[in-house]
Amino acid sequence: MAGLHELSAAELSAGYRAGELSPVEVARAVIDHIARWEPHLQATYAFDPEGALAQAAASEARWRKREPLDPLDGVPVTLKENIATRGVPMPLGTAATELVPAAEDAPPAARLREAGAVLLAKTTMPDYGMLSSGLSSFHPLTRNPWDLSKNPGGSSAGAGAAAAAGYGPLHVGTDIGGSIRLPAGWCGVFGLKPSLGRIPIKPPYAGRVAGPMTRSVHDAALLMRVLSRPDWRDTMSLPVQDIAWDQLQREPKGLKLGLQLDAGWGLAVDPEIAAAVQAAARAFEAAGAVVEAMPPFMTREMIDGMDRFWRLRSWLDISALPPARRDKVLPYIRAWAEGGAGIDAAQLFHGYNQMGAMREAAVAACRRFDFVLSPTSPVPTYAAEWAGPTNDPQRPLEHIGFTLPFNMSEQPSASINCGWTAAGLPIGLQITGHRHDDLGVLQVAALFEQLRPPQRPWPQPPR
Repeated sequence: MAGLHELSAAELSAGYRAGELSPVEVARAVIDHIARWEPHLQATYAFDPEGALAQAAASEARWRKREPLDPLDGVPVTLKENIATRGVPMPLGTAATELVPAAEDAPPAARLREAGAVLLAKTTMPDYGMLSSGLSSFHPLTRNPWDLSKNPGGSSAGAGAAAAAGYGPLHVGTDIGGSIRLPAGWCGVFGLKPSLGRIPIKPPYAGRVAGPMTRSVHDAALLMRVLSRPDWRDTMSLPVQDIAWDQLQREPKGLKLGLQLDAGWGLAVDPEIAAAVQAAARAFEAAGAVVEAMPPFMTREMIDGMDRFWRLRSWLDISALPPARRDKVLPYIRAWAEGGAGIDAAQLFHGYNQMGAMREAAVAACRRFDFVLSPTSPVPTYAAEWAGPTNDPQRPLEHIGFTLPFNMSEQPSASINCGWTAAGLPIGLQITGHRHDDLGVLQVAALFEQLRPPQRPWPQPPR
């Protein structure tokens, strides 16, 4: 039998409704499981067992009176530490941040509290969220539960590790270039980067979204139902829509799928990853979908321009810090940002314009397909101590060719496990839909859950 910490959000909700499960007992089980894993993974920040148990007790009282706030009432959840929670400092992954308690909940935290979910902890991230890594100058090194010598990816590093390790069923990350999908892919879980504005967030800016990281598509859909509720503080949020998030059935017959195996720049796709993604495409074909090759649409100019823009933006922020705080920023991040010091206005403007160029190219390339399949990352995960797959601050973005464009184009895009390397590391399949078709991406991902081979058992804490 599955332990309480392994139950899905759907199973927990049904058990609470039937009076067969206790939110307090579930919270205790998850807390005990985290205690076994956490010395090895270091995935959490502001872990609050006592606060979680108090929330669970309040939830249990509501269920006994048959007055739950929401179906997710009493379900354990974690939030990435850059999603503000009232009273908890937000270090943004870096020792350079002055720790000041947050004045209010950011929208995702507010929605989950309103639903009665039990907030167990925040999860770790690298400095300023600018790495696909569990490396941070503030947090201990976060590791991958499938192989503790490997990286969980990032910047939603702790969320990916926590989801794979069973720190409860629901986890929320953020993504501006792949920060949900990359750790989801490397940790073997499901991660959805919604359309820009689908989930209100604060602060909002181009490309930035919050999204679910879970062990199943169904649990992600349950989380989307809550997270997508409106919040006036996100000035870029979408109009409220009545989306049937629980309607995950999708017939494969007639679906037109693009298959992209070349991002146009960056690291070459590892043969094991290419084979796993091609096998996924064949499974869709066998079920009745039509799959066609999609050529690359990104260029070196696009990513180099974006890199210059981000470097200068980060350099302006870091160079404005007092010297003592600036010296605390992760050396890799400082070395990367310093490359922006000599960028002039013309280069900055050109780099900024590459966001628009990526957007246009992505939308045009996807236009003739219902959905697009690709690797989430061109390479498997890498050494836990590295800042990224190249570990080179002069070549930091070579692995985000498949993920980044869909942040710029605002399209929904998800990662779901589609296989394993010979070394036993997960391989992520990225599924991308048209802008605003978040439900469609969830439906195709749920379809693939049925088509893919049986999954391996989830990793367990070392004895």
